Amino acid sequence: MLRSLEIRDMLIIDRLDLEFRPGLNVLTGETGAGKSILLDCLGFVLGWRGRAELVRAGADQGEVTAVFDLPAGHAARDVLAEAGLEAGDELILRRVNSADGRKTAWVNDRRSSGEVLRALSDTLIELHGQHDDRGLLNPRGHRQLLDAFAGVDPAPLRRAWAARAEARKALAAAEAALAEMRAEEEFLRHAVAELDKLDPQPGEEADLDARRRLMQAGQRIREDIARAAQALGPDGAEGLMGDAARWLDGAAEKAEGALDEPIAALGRAITELGEAAQGVETCLERLSFDPREMEAVEERLFAIRALARKHGVLADDLGGFAEGLRDRLAALDGGAENIRSLSGAVAAADASYDAAASDMSAQRWEAAGRLDAAIAAELAPLKMERAHFATSFTEAEPGPEGVDQVEFTVATNPGAPAGPLNRIASGGELSRFLLALKVVLARGGDALTMIFDEIDRGVGGATADAVGRRLARLAETAQILVVTHSPQVAARGAHHWRVEKQVVAEVTTSTVLPLAPGARVDELARMLSGENVTEAARDAARALLAAP
Repeated sequence: MLRSLEIRDMLIIDRLDLEFRPGLNVLTGETGAGKSILLDCLGFVLGWRGRAELVRAGADQGEVTAVFDLPAGHAARDVLAEAGLEAGDELILRRVNSADGRKTAWVNDRRSSGEVLRALSDTLIELHGQHDDRGLLNPRGHRQLLDAFAGVDPAPLRRAWAARAEARKALAAAEAALAEMRAEEEFLRHAVAELDKLDPQPGEEADLDARRRLMQAGQRIREDIARAAQALGPDGAEGLMGDAARWLDGAAEKAEGALDEPIAALGRAITELGEAAQGVETCLERLSFDPREMEAVEERLFAIRALARKHGVLADDLGGFAEGLRDRLAALDGGAENIRSLSGAVAAADASYDAAASDMSAQRWEAAGRLDAAIAAELAPLKMERAHFATSFTEAEPGPEGVDQVEFTVATNPGAPAGPLNRIASGGELSRFLLALKVVLARGGDALTMIFDEIDRGVGGATADAVGRRLARLAETAQILVVTHSPQVAARGAHHWRVEKQVVAEVTTSTVLPLAPGARVDELARMLSGENVTEAARDAARALLAAP
């Protein structure tokens, strides 16, 4: 709810403080008094695009501050959260326009942008009038208005759309991946066959390299090792040390123990010599190889290294690389089946979405009939019983909201073709159509403040009274601000302000005065009779105020 509006040095307003209340708030005044200026100032603080020159002549800057009540759950809280601004029980918007055209805005004392102001305004104010391109005249919002009137739950349809989109995305990704794999199918099959045939094992390259180097070295050192083995064997050191041991054993009995230690040391030496000879023999056996074996080792070693270079991996990683290629080849071989499965999922998701969209369309068509009948019932008291209102459906591209494009159309005379509201209806007719729409579409407890700018233009008498009664009905559950020239409408207001223009010292200013009951009678009498207010006009004003 709009609680207050403070205006400083804007257009012909020098200083103005307004305190608005719940219910129907009416603003009246003579033509040119400045009623539209109030809306210009309110639009300015809400970030709406309007007049370029707003600062009062002679002032350095103009300023507007608007204060709104912000109950829990209000949609403006989401806008504030997205903008990183704190939300309390009240929302204070302030905007300054300097004389050179620069504009600066604050939201709850935090600097903010015009974009944030406009996003907040969509949750705070709803303007209805003959140039209402932000509200009911905008066809883009008609489907949402119809859904709200129907009370439909869009969640199942949105979930079905999301599932459909996800299924199609998965299928497209699988098809793209399969196409990519098919482009390299020949490579995959050749590479896997080549790797499977070679079957390299982790660590094999290092083992082969060591064997190759050993074989290469063996050709050079085997002769020396063989001579060493002969020198250590029975024809060499082993034989001589054996002879020495036998000779010492024969002499030991007569040496009185002098040979015991040498004999023991010689035994140990013979043991060590045996171990050395055995090691040399083992080495000789390892160095004994068929030249064809070395050729085979080199051939496999070079094959492994060549394959590693070809695929840009380490030799020890060839096994893992081959496994990855096998997985891709398996995915390729199973890709057609996967595509069939995903295609089935897409078909199921399409069917689910189509069913949800069809159900939503049926609910909308049924609600459209009720809406058209309800609007017709509202038009009759507004002296438009010959007009025809119809909710038009055209097929739209499938989306999360279904396949229906909805537009409200009117025909003002029997037999005349129907068309969009803002192209078919005249000013006065359009105002009444908008009012009928708003009365039917209004939801109880609406958090928006609704502004009706001369929506009663072109009507009077009983029709104006019908307009006033419907505005009062709307105001039972929402805050309504009405700028009006109709005494029948003004009489229905719970709170009444008069906009006046005055000239002091050749300076023109506009002000707004709250009207007490007596002053309100005089204002209604002026609206009834013109500049010369008669007692009869006052009696008529009292009758309007007293009317049930």
